Amino acid sequence: MELRQLRYFLAVAETLNFTRAAERLGMAQPPLSQQIRKLEASLGTPLFHRDRRSVTLTEAGEQFRSDVQRVLADLEAARGQALATAAGTGGRLSVGFAGSAVFHPGVAQLMRTYRHRYPGVQIDPVESNTPTLAASINNAELDCALVRLPFDLDHGRYRYEVLVEEDMRLVLPPGHALADRDDIALSELSNDALILFPRSLGPKLYDSILLKCQAAGVTPRLAQQSPQISSSINMVAAGFGVAIVPESIASVHAPGVSYHRLTGRPLVSGIALVCRAEEARPAVANLMAACKAIRGAL
Repeated sequence: MELRQLRYFLAVAETLNFTRAAERLGMAQPPLSQQIRKLEASLGTPLFHRDRRSVTLTEAGEQFRSDVQRVLADLEAARGQALATAAGTGGRLSVGFAGSAVFHPGVAQLMRTYRHRYPGVQIDPVESNTPTLAASINNAELDCALVRLPFDLDHGRYRYEVLVEEDMRLVLPPGHALADRDDIALSELSNDALILFPRSLGPKLYDSILLKCQAAGVTPRLAQQSPQISSSINMVAAGFGVAIVPESIASVHAPGVSYHRLTGRPLVSGIALVCRAEEARPAVANLMAACKAIRGAL
């Protein structure tokens, strides 16, 4: 059984006339009749009643017509989906999100823009920490991810587009003596315990915070660790200490906490869209392009 035979059969089934079906197909009538006979032979049953005056479908032919219509429709849909995937306008895309990155409005804008441009692409989101996301990309378990910077991205293994950069902010607990100040120097916090996330979640960011403290002449007294950057806000609210977080985390509201600028040279973090260096899927390239365009507009 061949695909062309199915198309031939459907033309005859719809016209119930071999001559008109041949004209529709742009072929001579005798080869069409021959192919229909071969199809019937391969199925082991007649599909048409033929006489001098008319052609009608057998009961098996009626059932076969229904099934062939469905099969050909599915094949056409599969063809369209394959073409859409090849063009980056269809298929699936697995995208990772670092937990602290989702709070920045630029991330929502990026995904909203991409979904508007490519509604046929199914997004499979995964949330985790930056090192885990980078490993998943390297292992081809994820197509791409929005990760928190600074982070070592080996250019031999990864490509990336920076979406945003943002200053870090100091978070103070309720009733802190400096809570009424907009700008605070780290040197003024020598008596406060510092809440940090585990270093394994973001070694470069963790180290940059400690280096910033040391540059200010402060040896931070490390308090209990928070499981994620964002969860440190609730720990500050509970009185465990102070925290230094990306500016977008200020959207997390906890009773009594306050957010403040740090004086001196800014401590900066960023968010980047990362994929494998050899990634060739058009859907990923389209998301990268959207990231680059949005960065220029933010």
